[in-house]
Amino acid sequence: MSRVCPSKSISCREFGRIVRFGHYFRKSDKKWIQRYRCTHCGGHFSQATSSPCYDQNKRHLNRKIYLLLVSGVSQRRIAHLLKTHTITVARKLKFLGLQARYYNLCVRRRAQLVRELQFDDLETIEHTKLKPLSVTLAVEKHTRRILGFEVSRMPAKGLLSKNALKKYGPRIDKRFEGRDRLFRRIKDFVAKDACIESDENPHYLWDVKRHFPDGYHHTLKGQRGCVTGQGELKKIGFDPLFSLNHTCAMLRANINRLFRKTWCTTKKIHGLIDHLEIYVQFHNQVLIKRHAD
Repeated sequence: MSRVCPSKSISCREFGRIVRFGHYFRKSDKKWIQRYRCTHCGGHFSQATSSPCYDQNKRHLNRKIYLLLVSGVSQRRIAHLLKTHTITVARKLKFLGLQARYYNLCVRRRAQLVRELQFDDLETIEHTKLKPLSVTLAVEKHTRRILGFEVSRMPAKGLLSKNALKKYGPRIDKRFEGRDRLFRRIKDFVAKDACIESDENPHYLWDVKRHFPDGYHHTLKGQRGCVTGQGELKKIGFDPLFSLNHTCAMLRANINRLFRKTWCTTKKIHGLIDHLEIYVQFHNQVLIKRHAD
């Protein structure tokens, strides 16, 4: 807690003095919270005023919901297990996603420059298979640290394209813009002469050269996934894009809405983005560190 008056008045910061001003009992986590008063303006505040959880009635659920969201549990099942409302879980998802986004940005700024990375697109859906989404994912090679992601709309492919066009009309392909946003976001954290690996998608070459003109773009031939198990896991003995494909498989195994066969779907894109931010924080902070140790 900052021992400075939260008032924006300059005089409070220069002449004010902070004194203790009693306690109050917080029901949400059953704790006594110290209150303070500024002697200059008479304003009151407490230890909880500057907390990101300020004014939350169920802050004790934050950690439990966080762990369940990154463990393949659906939002409705989380509400059932914790005996709370689904609206509460949805609000916590938004709050935790915002906190995770800020944490991930701070970690990227402190980390060393990345010299080898891999990227590709992971496909999911928005409410129905007729409205597919693309998640462009960038992963540091060897460490499997997720550098960033971007969610973009894309048109339906194959046999679904005609039904999608008839029911929802033309759907603009936003994957190019998504890759552009992703590379702009991670550009400052990647070395100029970095080695960037991807499959032989012809659209990737221009994107890489435009953002990393001094980097080396190495294209690798994609291999067919296993018949059983996750599609990202390959049946060949050695997968040159193992770091990326293994990370994509972990996303599908730990985020319920990304399961191959599930009743859970993404209703709104910003919900998927918040969920991915939460998992990226858990993946980089807990999972890969645990395996490295």
